[in-house]
Amino acid sequence: MANKKHLGILKKGVYIWNEWRENHLGEIPDLTGAILNNLSLSDVDFSNAELFNADLSRSDLFSADFKDANLNHTDLSHADLRNARFSNASILGAHLGFANLRNANLRNAELSFASFYYANLRSADLSDARLFGANFKETNLISTDLSNTDLRQSNLCNANLSRANLQNANLQGALLTHANLSKADLTDCLIYGISAWDIKLDKAIQKNLRITPKEKPNITVDNLEVAQFIYLLLHNEKIRDIIDTITSKVVLILGRFTPKRKAILEGIKEELRRSNYLPVLFDFKGPRRRDTTETITTLAHIARFVIADITDARSVSQELQAIVPSLPSVPVQPLLQSSKDEYGMFEHLKRFPWLLAVHRYRNLNDLISTLKEKVIAPLEAKLLKAKNN
Repeated sequence: MANKKHLGILKKGVYIWNEWRENHLGEIPDLTGAILNNLSLSDVDFSNAELFNADLSRSDLFSADFKDANLNHTDLSHADLRNARFSNASILGAHLGFANLRNANLRNAELSFASFYYANLRSADLSDARLFGANFKETNLISTDLSNTDLRQSNLCNANLSRANLQNANLQGALLTHANLSKADLTDCLIYGISAWDIKLDKAIQKNLRITPKEKPNITVDNLEVAQFIYLLLHNEKIRDIIDTITSKVVLILGRFTPKRKAILEGIKEELRRSNYLPVLFDFKGPRRRDTTETITTLAHIARFVIADITDARSVSQELQAIVPSLPSVPVQPLLQSSKDEYGMFEHLKRFPWLLAVHRYRNLNDLISTLKEKVIAPLEAKLLKAKNN
């Protein structure tokens, strides 16, 4: 429990307290477990003080000095800690949710498992701090100095780290989902095991990001979002198998999805399955938008080849216009029901040699019976020829 003498002096006011501190430099203030919430303690000297499990919530602690203090499990939630000094303080498991720590100095402090949920740490100095397992969810860390910090397994989800300095920070196992890292400096960060989904990296400095743990050979990349994929690619045989499968077996099927036309596309899909391909049928019933065409183009980039039913083409014409001119490595086989004519702009695409001659069919049974010989075989021959050239 708190030393009653020390507690009584503090309650007389900051001026009396600080004067007593100056005259008793060798005496360590013990305010363990004290309830000090809602007090006005601006510029108070708590250096070297024992504040374990104390309640300082909602207090005015502007420019307070906590240097070398024991703040383990202290409640500093909603406190005004602007310009406060915490250098070398121990703040293990403390609660700083909603606190205002703008321009605070937490350099070299021990902050493992502390909670900063919704706190304001804008422009604060946390360099060299130990922040293992700390909770920074929804926290304002704009322009904060987090260089050389230990942020292993910390929660930075939805945190605003724009313009933050994270040089040489250890982010191993950290959660960064939806974090804002715009204009942040991530040079030399250790990012092994991070979760980095939907992060903002506009104009962020991404250099020498280490994707391997310290005990392993050093492998670095210059893109945070690519880092996870590169690591999996290097260390996960299944990922490599998936990539090989995609590039060797995926077939993109294009066409209209009216009830009559969809039956044709489903028939093609089933026959491709029987031939050990992985058909991808992009079923989109609504109006085509730009992002839809971009998605289809992306799928075409990873496909072995494309089969496009241009009967009653409509949106297929737009899709082929986006795919054919730009993907010479992906052969395209157009299909057309015998009773129909080619759409007007199709003639323009025939000048591209990776677009095969139109295969005409009478009905679904006719198409399926000739698919291997008249569609799949010519496509594979085109791929083989391109490989040998």
